[in-house]
Amino acid sequence: LKYPPSFPPLPSLPPLVMTASHSDSLVVLFGATAGANGAKLGSDERELILLVWQVVDLHSKKVGEVHRFWVKPDSLELSDECREETGVTPEELSEGEALEKVLQQFNQAVSSDLKAFGRSSYTLCTDGQLLIRQVLHPEASKKNLLLWDSFYSFYNLREEFHKCCPNSASVKDQTIKSMAENLGIRAENAERNFGVSEVETMTAIVLNLLTETYNHRFTNPENVKYKYDTGPCSKSEAVDSETVIRARGLPWQSSDQDIARFFKGLNIAKGGVALCLNAQGRRNGEALVRFDGSDQRDLALERHKHHMGSRYIEVYKATGEEFLKIAGGTSNEVAQFLSKENQVIIRMRGLPFGATPEDVLGFLGPDCPVTGGKEGLLFVKYPDGRPTGDAFVLFACEEYAQNALKKHKGILGKRYIELFRSTAAEVQQVLNRYLSAPLIPTLPCPIVPVFSQPYPIATGNGRDCIRLRGLPYAATIEDILAFMGDSKGDIKPRGVHMVLNQQGRPSGDAFIQMKSVDKAFLVVQKCHKKMMKDRYVEVFQCSGEEMSYVLMGGTLNRSGLSPPPCKLPCLSPPAYAAFQAATAVIPADAALYQPSALLNPARSAQPPAGTAPAAAVAYYPAQATQLYMNYTAYYPSPPVSPTTVGYLAAPPAAVAAAHSPMLPHSSALVRMQGLPYNTGMKDILSFFQGYQYAPDDYNGLIQMNDQARSVLQAPKEWVCL
Repeated sequence: LKYPPSFPPLPSLPPLVMTASHSDSLVVLFGATAGANGAKLGSDERELILLVWQVVDLHSKKVGEVHRFWVKPDSLELSDECREETGVTPEELSEGEALEKVLQQFNQAVSSDLKAFGRSSYTLCTDGQLLIRQVLHPEASKKNLLLWDSFYSFYNLREEFHKCCPNSASVKDQTIKSMAENLGIRAENAERNFGVSEVETMTAIVLNLLTETYNHRFTNPENVKYKYDTGPCSKSEAVDSETVIRARGLPWQSSDQDIARFFKGLNIAKGGVALCLNAQGRRNGEALVRFDGSDQRDLALERHKHHMGSRYIEVYKATGEEFLKIAGGTSNEVAQFLSKENQVIIRMRGLPFGATPEDVLGFLGPDCPVTGGKEGLLFVKYPDGRPTGDAFVLFACEEYAQNALKKHKGILGKRYIELFRSTAAEVQQVLNRYLSAPLIPTLPCPIVPVFSQPYPIATGNGRDCIRLRGLPYAATIEDILAFMGDSKGDIKPRGVHMVLNQQGRPSGDAFIQMKSVDKAFLVVQKCHKKMMKDRYVEVFQCSGEEMSYVLMGGTLNRSGLSPPPCKLPCLSPPAYAAFQAATAVIPADAALYQPSALLNPARSAQPPAGTAPAAAVAYYPAQATQLYMNYTAYYPSPPVSPTTVGYLAAPPAAVAAAHSPMLPHSSALVRMQGLPYNTGMKDILSFFQGYQYAPDDYNGLIQMNDQARSVLQAPKEWVCL
C-alpha cells in the first residue's frame, strides 16, 4: 500500500449525501491523540494527531486504499504513552497539516474512492464512540470548525459485532484484537505504520460480518445531535438518575448553549440543561445536565476538569430528583409560555412592581419585537399575586435578543432594569422559587440549649486551625479523622466543624482546631492533596479568627477577609446523632466533636448578676439532624432553591433550665422587602414612627454593625414612640 504524505489541492466538493437507515459504503475510521488512547481516548482533552481511514463498498465488498495523515496540534507536547504507541516525534508531527486541512483532504479522498466504486453515500464506522464523540466533535467546537453531516452519524463496530456475537464479551470490554480473535481473523503483526494495522483489521471484521455466516446488515447508526433543544420539564416526568450529571465551576455568564457546547458530541435531552441559582436568585456557577442515556452520561463524566475557556469544569454524578427540583414545574402558564420552540429567552430583573405589559414593550422598543406581543411576556409573581420584579421575554431570533441586551441597566420608571440571557429551566426554577415562598415568612422559634457550658470558637491571629476543602459530600467526621491519621490526637476537644450549605447538605469544606500552630503546620504538610475516597483534599492553615469569619458567612480568599453578609448568629453543625428534645446527648467518643455556638461572647446579652453564666446554644432544624445555615455567599453548593427554615421549639423545662437569652416570639419581628438601595437606619425608624421597637437588651443578641447599634442605642427623644 502507498501512503501519500498529502493530496494535491482539489476544488472543494459539496458534502456527500448519507442516509440515516442505510448507506452504500462504510468509511472505517481510526484516530489517536497526543495523550491517552484506547479506553481513555479523549479523557485528557489532548488534541488529535492522527487520522487513518479506508472505504468499504457494502455491495461489492471491495475496499479502497488506506489513507493515513498526521494532524499538527497546537501543542507539540506528547505523552509518554503516545510516543510509545505511535512512534512519532514532535519534529515529525510539526510537518503535519492542521485539522481543518486534514478534514478537507479526508472529504476529497473519500469522494474519489466512492466515485471509483460508483457509490454516492457513506457512513463512518469506528471502534467505539470515543473518536467521534470525545475527540472530533469537542476539538472541532473549540477550534470553531464546522464538521460535515457525515460526522453526525456513525456505526459503532463493537455494537455491530455484538449483534452478531451476543455471547462474546460486553460492548464496553471489546477491543479490535478481541473481536478479530473471536471471528478467527489473524491480526497483522508485521511492522506497519501505527493505525494502518488497526484499520485493516477493522475492515476485515466488517467483511466477515457481511458473509453468509452472519449476513449482517448495517442499519440504524448512532446519531450525534446537531444542536441542543430547549423545552419545559414537568415535575411528574420520570428522570433516570443514571442520565444526570452536575457541572461545577461554570463562568457566571455561561448560558445553556455554552454548556451544551462544552458537552459537544454527546446527546443532551430536550430541555436537559438546568442552570442553578443561589438564595439570591443569581446563578451560582453550577448546572444539572440530563443526557439521552446512561452511556452518554458516562462519557460526560470523562470530561471532568476539561476546560471552558480558561476555567476547568468539574463533572459529578447527580440524581433525577435533583434535576426535577431545578427544572421541573407544574404551572400550565409556564408550559404554555415555553411551548414556543426556537425562541431566545431574556430575563428582566428589577421591574417596578406596577409595571404593565405595555410598559415593558415600550421599554424594549420596536428594534426588538417580542414574540406574540403580550403573550411573549411572563411576569413572575408570588402565590398571592404580588409582583416580584422579575419577568421573562421571548424573542424570535438572536438579533432581537442582542438588541434587547443593549438596554441592560436602562431606566423604566425610576428604576434601572437588568437584562440577562436565560433558559427554559431557569424560567421554571425562578417560578418554583417564588411560588414555594411562604406568604408570611416565619422566624425561628425558641432555641434549644445543648451544652452545660459554652465552647466558644477560638479567636486571634495564631494560625492554629486548618481548613479542608474538596471533601466528598458523603464524608463524615470519622472519615476526616481517618484522613488525618496520627494527627487526630492533636485536635482540640470539639474542634471539628463540618460546614453545611444553606440547604443543610455538606458543602465539601470543614475546619479543624489544632492544639498548636506547629501541629496545624504539620497536618498541612502531611495531608495537603491527599486522597479521601476518590477525591483529593486541599488542606490550608488558617487562624481562629479567619475560621470564625467563614463559619459566620464571610469569605476567606487571597484578598483577605470579607465580613459576613448576614450578621445573625450562625452555628457550626452538630454531630450526626439523633436529637433528644429533653436532654442533650454529647457522645463520649472523642471522634464525635460537638461544635460550639458562634455567638460572640462580647456581644451576647449578659445574664443578671448572681445567675449562672449563659449556656451556649445551638439551633436544630425540623429534621433534627441537619442544620440550615447562611453559607451561600462562600459555599455555593448543591443546586436547589433555599427552603423555609423551621426549627424545633424547645420544651419549656429545657428552656427554663438553660438560663440562655431567648429570641422574642416570631410575632415581635417583621421583615421588610423592596427597600430603596440608599435607605438608611433613620429612614427605617422614621417609617415605623408610633410603634415600639425591641428593648436594648435584645440588641446584643442579634449581632449588627457599629453604625446600626449606635442608632438603636441613641437617645429616644429623637424618635417618636
